[in-house]
Amino acid sequence: MPDPSPKASPTAPRFVPDRELYPFASHWQDLGDGNRVHYLDEGKGPVLLLLHGNPAWSFLYRKIITQLSRSFRCVAPDLPGFGLSVASPGFGFTAREHSDAIIDLIDRLDLKGATVMVQDWGGPIGLRAVQARPDRIDRLIIGNTWAWPFDRRGPRMFSALMGGLPGRVAAFGFNGVVRFFFRKGVANPLPRQALQMYLAPFRKRSARRPTHIFPRELTAAEPFLREVERGLAAISDKPALILWGDRDFAFREHERARFRALFADHRDITLHGAGHFIQEDAPDAICKAIEAWFSVPPLPETPGTAR
Repeated sequence: MPDPSPKASPTAPRFVPDRELYPFASHWQDLGDGNRVHYLDEGKGPVLLLLHGNPAWSFLYRKIITQLSRSFRCVAPDLPGFGLSVASPGFGFTAREHSDAIIDLIDRLDLKGATVMVQDWGGPIGLRAVQARPDRIDRLIIGNTWAWPFDRRGPRMFSALMGGLPGRVAAFGFNGVVRFFFRKGVANPLPRQALQMYLAPFRKRSARRPTHIFPRELTAAEPFLREVERGLAAISDKPALILWGDRDFAFREHERARFRALFADHRDITLHGAGHFIQEDAPDAICKAIEAWFSVPPLPETPGTAR
């Protein structure tokens, strides 16, 4: 497993994480496109590649990593421009570019026999990576997400609003995209310290563009999403664990049913009372489901284990 080193670490970190909430060693990987991706690499065992969406970062998986790293190797990257990752000059923060970065990271870390967990934009980004590297990815864990162009009016209206001038004003004016998603996307209000960690990567106005681009991409990335949709059949033989929050404002039974139909070898679990960010609302249920799916007996909790 790679070790962090002074040469690999950025000279000017974007912010300093709260180590009580995020007590993990940081690693960085320089990619071929000039991005410097920050990632966590915790534990030993079967590889879990944990992908986030907008406007989250690897902090989203902190409770899951704390528990599962006792039985798994948990690799959780920050997409370029998110968390502690640094985007290269000229990076457009599009879904296709993010997916290319994840594919490059999979290769550079030489991940094999991995399981990819996807949620939100991590879905199309990660599933395209699976399509590109099917020999490296054995299993899928699918949270509340999608992998095709939207045919519903609601998401298209949301894209026009949050990806247009109103969303741009909100994002650059008061970090509105982060505040909206982490208010609307969780069933229970986040503690203040956790919300501050989600806001931290975007404290500077100049850093907020990625949060505004993703809503625009809901419609602007239609060619990319069509490509992902066409490639789903080629990976439909992979075992899939579907973990679905039933109080999500964004992804509902329509998307869940498509994944059920696509992956014949699947296990489907409802996360009762969980919203869009299932990692925040149901970390214990997620960990138990993953351990059971792998037939890994859960280890006894250690004193001070964060939940």
